[in-house]
Amino acid sequence: MLIGLGGSAASSMDSGSSNENLDFASVQRDNPEMERRCQEVIDRCWQMGEKNPMCFIHDVGAGGLSNAMPELVKDGGRGGKFELREIPSDEPGMSPLEIWCNESQERYVMAVASENLELFDALCRRERCPYAVIGEATEAHHLELSDSYFNNKPVDLPMEVLFGKPPRMHRSVKRTSFTKPVFDSTQIDLNDAIRRVLRLPPWAPKASL
Repeated sequence: MLIGLGGSAASSMDSGSSNENLDFASVQRDNPEMERRCQEVIDRCWQMGEKNPMCFIHDVGAGGLSNAMPELVKDGGRGGKFELREIPSDEPGMSPLEIWCNESQERYVMAVASENLELFDALCRRERCPYAVIGEATEAHHLELSDSYFNNKPVDLPMEVLFGKPPRMHRSVKRTSFTKPVFDSTQIDLNDAIRRVLRLPPWAPKASL
């Protein structure tokens, strides 16, 4: 849902004290029922010990999936390919940026091996916990987000750009000569200049001119 894009400007204000759009973009909208369903699935998984179907798990906080998905695959030493339109959405009018960056509560992202997906699906169906497979990890350390609706790639960049190794910046410097024009005071009316200077707040007298 369209939550969290108002940032701290929305979450630090009393509800109703700002405009309607900012209120609905705040982060203070939880869903305790869904939180419980998620927790039940997570508990069932880790209780299986070595048969735990989850390889990695990451909570979805600030930045939404734009932060959680890259960090999830990075923790596994991988890159990732994802499809934007596979992300469950209750607000179909959201833009690609809003889908990828919103901070809806009670969400987790996790890596599940393909051979364990059937088991994970059974656990989610038992707890009535919705989930979606939105992509896969890749050997190449590259992040790609495709959008089948617009037939483009909103995100397509190396993982190093996100995690501390951006491309080196190159600067090209050229020196040019500068000749300051000669100040010509012959065209200035002294009385007019004095009046204009004294009208400025730092120089104006208390009495009107």
